[in-house]
Amino acid sequence: MIRFLLNDRITEIESAASDLTVLEYLRDDKGLCGTKEGCASGDCGACTVSLVQLTKSDDALSYKSINSCVTFLSTLHGKQLITVEHLAVNEDLHPVQQAMVDYHASQCGFCTPGFVMSLFTFYHQNTETNHQNIESALSGNLCRCTGYRPIIDAAMHSCSHRTADQFDDRKQQTISQLVQLKDGTAGLKGLFVPRSAQELAQLLVEHPDARLFSGSTDLALETTQQLKDLPCLIDLKGIKELNQIGIEDNYLSIGAALPFSEIESLLLMHFAPLKELLWRFASVPIRNQASLGGNVANASPIGDMPPVLLALQAQIVTDNGNTQRMIAAADFFTGYRRTALQPNEWIRAIRLPLLTQNHILRAYKVSKRFEDDISAVCAVFCLRLNNHIIEAVNSGFGGVAATPVSAIELQSALLGLDWRLSSTKEKGAEVLRHAFEPIDDVRASAHYRKQIIENLWHRYWLETNNEESKIETRVIHYA
Repeated sequence: MIRFLLNDRITEIESAASDLTVLEYLRDDKGLCGTKEGCASGDCGACTVSLVQLTKSDDALSYKSINSCVTFLSTLHGKQLITVEHLAVNEDLHPVQQAMVDYHASQCGFCTPGFVMSLFTFYHQNTETNHQNIESALSGNLCRCTGYRPIIDAAMHSCSHRTADQFDDRKQQTISQLVQLKDGTAGLKGLFVPRSAQELAQLLVEHPDARLFSGSTDLALETTQQLKDLPCLIDLKGIKELNQIGIEDNYLSIGAALPFSEIESLLLMHFAPLKELLWRFASVPIRNQASLGGNVANASPIGDMPPVLLALQAQIVTDNGNTQRMIAAADFFTGYRRTALQPNEWIRAIRLPLLTQNHILRAYKVSKRFEDDISAVCAVFCLRLNNHIIEAVNSGFGGVAATPVSAIELQSALLGLDWRLSSTKEKGAEVLRHAFEPIDDVRASAHYRKQIIENLWHRYWLETNNEESKIETRVIHYA
């Protein structure tokens, strides 16, 4: 059974298809058609809803926007799902809705409910109302006819003048209801939600063909885009062992089921140069669900984080309930969409070695769109220097081979050289010029990819040798 609050009513789902998405449930089962289906892949934001859950102390509420089109029902258990139909009180619109009207922020209206729900979520977050934060909150929403200026104007007005709404008035009642709902076993026939590693291990023995997921932002595409049936699914979000994060033995250990939105602050505390890459990793609703473990397990050759793990010489911790293994990131990706995971084994955590002042890390992503787009090339470089002399060279690349890959030839070619010399840069460029044989596809040609790799290496050398050469990402705001 899945138990949750649908707007303000306790709702129980006892029977449903294992791969039914929240969007399909809302539209087909509940007749709540304000939530739209656009791309069915988490890219356009027409399906955005707000998911409210208890904080760890059980005395406050946390609001997050999610894409209902790539969310399975188990995600709802013990939480409150708020849809656009529930924002108004009688004939009085919610402040974000009223602002959308007052600032003429809607034309055809198809995308409007998604924008409203993203803004409603932002309205209930303790975040400063400024242009950058609003753009971030709306990063998962696309509009094809209104234009973004009136939408942003509506956001600035409504969220700069926050007043208590019906959800604030019901806060204590909602907390009490969610406290009651969070206990108990969750799941449906074919959709399992284990609470421990041992329970997961037993489920995999009983259901060896089950598909594992945490955020479902990738797996759900098999049913929404490829129209496959997923008859047996296991949701990993409730497993305590997969939700731990902290420093262990000079490593940052990140539980495989933790969403990016929950690991970002600690990750950037120790690896600040990853800021732009994480900012450009999908959109806010996707980062609220997608996990580092899932980004690694799907072994996509164009995933954003595997190149980082390769450049940092990270370790992948796997588990089967009895035995844990430590696998170097360089050995984890064995082929196209294939990993070193054995049957009945899962990723427990990812361990990132902490860097010293002698390390120089940079991560670069090149894509057609700046936000919410797949890499044409992702390049990550990490040097260890001693008085400007290279002691170690590590790298990671995405989009240039069938798997995320390193340029191991850089290590032998550059070891012992002075990083400040132009000849060192040229030697590295020569190695990279012949390191990969990327393919031509819709995102980029092979020639373009090879040229980009060299260009990013040149940029890395310039930025790390001369602070004045640092290239900062700038977003131009038009008044």
